[in-house]
Amino acid sequence: MLGPPEQGNTARLNTPPRRTRIQPLPPGRVKVPSTPAGGRQGSMKSWVLDRYGPPERLEFRDVPFPAFRDDHEVLVRVRASSVNPADRHNLKPPLIFRKGRGFLKPKEGRPGLDLSGQVEVVGKEVKDLHVGDEIFGVGRGAYGEYAVADQTEVALKPARLTFEQAAAVPIAGTTALQGLRDKAHVKPGQRVLINGASGGVGTFAVQIAKSFGAEVHCVCSAANVDLIKSLGADRVFDYSREDFAKSGQRYDVVLDTQLNHSLAAYRRVLNPHGLLVPVGAGPGSISRVLPRLLKTLIGARIVGPRAKFFVAAVRTGALASLSELLESGKVVPVIDRTYPLAQVPDALRYLMEGHARGKIVITV
Repeated sequence: MLGPPEQGNTARLNTPPRRTRIQPLPPGRVKVPSTPAGGRQGSMKSWVLDRYGPPERLEFRDVPFPAFRDDHEVLVRVRASSVNPADRHNLKPPLIFRKGRGFLKPKEGRPGLDLSGQVEVVGKEVKDLHVGDEIFGVGRGAYGEYAVADQTEVALKPARLTFEQAAAVPIAGTTALQGLRDKAHVKPGQRVLINGASGGVGTFAVQIAKSFGAEVHCVCSAANVDLIKSLGADRVFDYSREDFAKSGQRYDVVLDTQLNHSLAAYRRVLNPHGLLVPVGAGPGSISRVLPRLLKTLIGARIVGPRAKFFVAAVRTGALASLSELLESGKVVPVIDRTYPLAQVPDALRYLMEGHARGKIVITV
């Protein structure tokens, strides 16, 4: 019987993941015909969403092995995954976002994006991955025993990371990296504010900004102040006691996961050429988050401040850059809780509460 999820505030996993015995495929490259999972027969366990709705709509059942869409994909034996706001929003997206994914019910009924695991089968056009490689990145159906990933959206797993740690990285880590490096172009000596520093993106952003040589100020709750200081923050605002917008501090970059201040407040804390980088809009359904984002971005174009909104693209290059930071120890994934695969709905419900410290990981 499966026990309750492991709990431990910001636990960093240093022990090897539980491993299921499987028969390895022969070493080398496997030529893949256009059939499910390279012609594999039988079934696997996976969570399936047949109808849009809350996590309770998910069903855990035996399903066929996932099919390749083209010859650039790999079949991954999933060892760990993690939950993201995108997973929660995909359970019941607004109608305007259902084009191509099914208006009445999802065409792609196996949820889960972040993953880490081992390559089991490679498509015949895959050049840099081989059977047995340990990888991390994003794929289709990561809330299952096996998933399919495009070769451009995964990279070799950093050797010093467990599968659980690696699964915490792809979407959150890439979002923080691309926001700070590619959009804000953070340089040594600049002052960066991270609003919402204790979440998945925030904990990566604190460490990445410090690795770039920035002075980093952060905003979080009282319960998370010590955590954020341990990640290297130079100053931490407990939002229940102090409003960063009234502190008199000025910043070159504000990376914001909450968007819980007015445009006037952001203008007040940013330097004349400073930049606001929204990477979220706080907890809530996408029908609540999206209007907040649009209001900020449209308003910023009219009255300022300068702002850049983006959607992170998880690609091999970004994952390789993160691997360098992870291997050097400059960035360490922060994991709040782990849940076994059979408890994915519980993990999603915990995410929806909005109080996770770092990442929530699924072990397979």
